[in-house]
Amino acid sequence: MASHRKSRTPGPRVAGIRTPVLATAALTSVALLSQTANAAPTDDDRPSLEEVEKKVGDLYRQAESATEKYNAAKEKTAKQRKQVDTLLDDVAKRTQKLNEAREELGSFAAAQYRTGAGIPDTATFLLADTPQDIFDQSQLMDRMTGRQKVAVDDYVTQQSETMKKRQEATESLETLTESQGDLKTAKATVQKKLGDARELMAKLTAEEKARLAAIEKKKQQEAARKAAELARQQAERQKAQEEAAQQESGTSDSSESSGSATSPSTSTDSSYAAKAEKAIAFARAQIGKPYVWGATGPGSYDCSGLTQAAWKAAGVTLPRTTYDQVDAGTTVPVSQAQPGDLVFFYDDITHVGIYIGNGMMIHAPKPGAYVREESVYYDGESSIHSIVRPA
Repeated sequence: MASHRKSRTPGPRVAGIRTPVLATAALTSVALLSQTANAAPTDDDRPSLEEVEKKVGDLYRQAESATEKYNAAKEKTAKQRKQVDTLLDDVAKRTQKLNEAREELGSFAAAQYRTGAGIPDTATFLLADTPQDIFDQSQLMDRMTGRQKVAVDDYVTQQSETMKKRQEATESLETLTESQGDLKTAKATVQKKLGDARELMAKLTAEEKARLAAIEKKKQQEAARKAAELARQQAERQKAQEEAAQQESGTSDSSESSGSATSPSTSTDSSYAAKAEKAIAFARAQIGKPYVWGATGPGSYDCSGLTQAAWKAAGVTLPRTTYDQVDAGTTVPVSQAQPGDLVFFYDDITHVGIYIGNGMMIHAPKPGAYVREESVYYDGESSIHSIVRPA
């Protein structure tokens, strides 16, 4: 008798197993999705040139921020290492004196033992917590000579001070180790940010690099325009001040028969200008030298290393980092900036240059660049944080 059951539609077999049509479709979809995920990104997936430019700029600024943290950690580490060396040297000298005093007290104990005073032998004496304990327990302090009593008191004092110095040295070593860790972390951060920036730039095509150069040129032109405008405003302000001074001088001459014509403020400005001239001359002599993070010259500089060296040439000592340099003088408005003033950038104060007048400055810009003269608006007007007069 023939069977009335419908025959099943044969499906594909995988390794001898019949696979349902629905499962086959699912496998095909997964395969297509996998191919899509592994496929090279299309032009639509790539970041725009403007996005790349912003990202690279951000990375460089982050690297500069890490550089200033590196500079601070390096300076702190150097100071702490010097402190530790001083403490260890002091401990070594104190220990030597302590050993000499201990030997002297040992001779006292041996002498007392030989006279039958009941003092234990020298070895027992030296193993005691303090020489004072031995003499107290033996009730021999009243039998000791004045010289011996002084020696015991001196030993106890030296022992206490030596232990204190040893503790200070231990704590300083721990702090030094922590600072060295911070230094290592900051260094790794700088290298990572710079590596990421270089990697992004390396992915650009020749055409994109050309477009990026055009964008940069346009930014420089705008920065130069703003610098010229600032120079014009400053010139007008200077002229107005000179005219006011002349009028004041004329009034003074008509009402006074004698007296000095130089005001304290004029004398101060003159003194600052002389120092600023030396600082600028030094900075200008460094133009063309490479930016190297953490460098303070003479062959290369980072931003704060350059400003520190420039003002040192003028006889003024500035702190090492931008974070400290910004507090090393008097803040003035941008419109009143004078040659020699320090120009700080960004909200986190991670960049600095030295103002040379006419809206221009000399600075060490970033890794891969060289010390150069540039508009203070090189990265836009909003990037300027403050102007500081350091002397």
